[in-house]
Amino acid sequence: MVTTRDVQYTAQGTTMVGRLGLPDGDSRCPAVLIAHEGNGLDDHQRSRAEQLARLGYVAFALDYHGGGRVYTDRDEMMSRIGALGSDPERIRALGRAGVDVLLDEPRADASKVAGIGYCFGGTVVLELARGGADLKAVVGFHPGLATSRPEDAANITGKVLVCVGSDDPFIPHEQRTAFEEEMRTARVDWQMHLYGGVKHSFTHPNASQSGLPGLEYHRPSAERSWRAMLGLFDEVFT
Repeated sequence: MVTTRDVQYTAQGTTMVGRLGLPDGDSRCPAVLIAHEGNGLDDHQRSRAEQLARLGYVAFALDYHGGGRVYTDRDEMMSRIGALGSDPERIRALGRAGVDVLLDEPRADASKVAGIGYCFGGTVVLELARGGADLKAVVGFHPGLATSRPEDAANITGKVLVCVGSDDPFIPHEQRTAFEEEMRTARVDWQMHLYGGVKHSFTHPNASQSGLPGLEYHRPSAERSWRAMLGLFDEVFT
């Protein structure tokens, strides 16, 4: 039986509350770090840990805001993300704290670790990889692709997959092109899946309820990107 529990830990001097998911049995399993969307570790993002545990992965949904907080005020959320986004080392430290919790679980196979992230969470796992974290795969779903330290892509050791909507106003063509150049220059094994007519936060069923323009759930693309992620996991964990 899959089990889940909340885990309290400290990162950057702040108490965080993440969600750990464990698959049935007692064997060691590949481990997956999950980084939530910009609003916080809401119920949908927490459920990712259980979803991945049911597929046989030890999964930990980290908290990069603190206290398990979910922002309901857009301005507060953007202020928080803006502060983090301007400091790659801070982002990486938050990601590493999540990896530490994941690997503290005895059933997590430290030789088979991946990081996935949604929206700004995609930025978190990409920066974690740029910082040299030992991640076999990094997957960003509608992730922020920009970085102030593109040269650090040379530190990426795993395979990278980013899944982006063609009509995402938060990931314009110029940002996609710059990311492509960054990956090419660093000789990273990377893929970008571009979904036609799809907007931002296409994986979140409640995206349209935010009232923000440019956010819209798109179930076909959500399912396609999830399958693409699982395919990459099969490739790197075999």
